[in-house]
Amino acid sequence: MTTHVDRMEHAGNSDLGRTLEGVGANVIRYGLVVILLWVGALKFTAYEAEGIQGLVANSPLMSWGYSVMSVRSFAALIGVVEIVLGLLIATRPFAPQVSAIGSLGVIVMSLITLTFVFTTPGVWQPGYGFPFPSPMPGQFLAKDILLLGAAIWTAGEALRAARRE
Repeated sequence: MTTHVDRMEHAGNSDLGRTLEGVGANVIRYGLVVILLWVGALKFTAYEAEGIQGLVANSPLMSWGYSVMSVRSFAALIGVVEIVLGLLIATRPFAPQVSAIGSLGVIVMSLITLTFVFTTPGVWQPGYGFPFPSPMPGQFLAKDILLLGAAIWTAGEALRAARRE
């Protein structure tokens, strides 16, 4: 038998749950935007271009880039893609369809990046092997699982919002 106090506590938990869910949604979406803008901007630096060179060079999906442009130029191209996708996702309040397109782009980008786990030497910690990722590049690549999940969620939410409008 529930009392009035029990119902009030339940309503409070429900309100808190909705508030946390809303805050979390914004952190997921705009955290993804910040990461894309930040990491995209870093692709214009020499150290980041050199840092991703081993990942890109060993990828059958990405290594073609080095045959048509320099390491720095290809890193900058990747950076432009990341920045554009971040800006597209940020349009959610006024252009949810555009935001969904950005999220779908990040899904593709994350799936490509996650293939580096299979193509890059040194992903698994020497002496341990799978499932023990090395600090670099293994643990570095693991974050893309969360970016993929965030992009899937933002794409779905933005598509639902676009349908409502």
